[in-house]
Amino acid sequence: MNSLSSSAQQIETDRLAYALAREYLFALDVPGLTRDVIEAYRWPDNESRPETLAQIYLHFLVTAQNANMRPGVIGGAIGGVEKLGAVLCDFEPLAVVEKYGADTDRLLDDIVDQLLQNREIRRTTRSLWPQYCRAALSGAQFLAQFSSTEAFYEWVDSLDRQDERCAALPLLLSKEVHGLGFALACDFLKELGYTNFAKPDVHLRDIFLALSLCDPTADDYGVFKAIVRVARHCATTSYEVDKMFWLIGSGYFYRHENVGNRGRIGSRKQAFIEYARAQMNKRQNDSDQS
Repeated sequence: MNSLSSSAQQIETDRLAYALAREYLFALDVPGLTRDVIEAYRWPDNESRPETLAQIYLHFLVTAQNANMRPGVIGGAIGGVEKLGAVLCDFEPLAVVEKYGADTDRLLDDIVDQLLQNREIRRTTRSLWPQYCRAALSGAQFLAQFSSTEAFYEWVDSLDRQDERCAALPLLLSKEVHGLGFALACDFLKELGYTNFAKPDVHLRDIFLALSLCDPTADDYGVFKAIVRVARHCATTSYEVDKMFWLIGSGYFYRHENVGNRGRIGSRKQAFIEYARAQMNKRQNDSDQS
């Protein structure tokens, strides 16, 4: 399909693709994987929603390491991002700003001395640790603007939307915070429990492109808008659309260690794409013949 407008054909395609995703997940024969397990991923785990600015900052630091190979280089190198609390003032944003300002070299020196056992690390501007330190201090400066957790959530709520306009919020965050980027800004908001947001990651991109749910030249913003559109046409949330396709692509049921191998069942992305294409073509042929 070339047109990505809200035509009757696009609505039908969006609804069918999402229905096939759920149908495919429910049909998987994997130990421990039940309908109830799958349904549990339709909503965020709001019980773990950060209640302090320090917790929001830690959530940001976890999100910021999820680009490229950073989880292994950052958290993996020090035993988890939580260990940074010893350097980053127990994750109090204002205290971090007062201690380091924008001095990423000083922050990196402290991390090397206290957490990396004085190991030699690359310090070029494009190396991961220097980039991560810039993101850490930029995130602290951003969050230090808010007097309380309530003030932060009120600001997010004021920009939260249930349509394509909600992209304004992650776009703003990606400009305000160094190294966050649009996709990670979406992920940051989504995992705070804001269901109007979805992360346009590689799994969503591959599936949406393969099933003609977005334009072949779509960037992260374009994939995000396509997710929002599918959610609207299916009368559900962007969060739910994200999770259903992401579970297929990643094969990781992270809340359920009893599923597969400690929650991992292996990616089913290519198998689903082939299944969905066949089903969509069959239904199109049936429609043409009727």
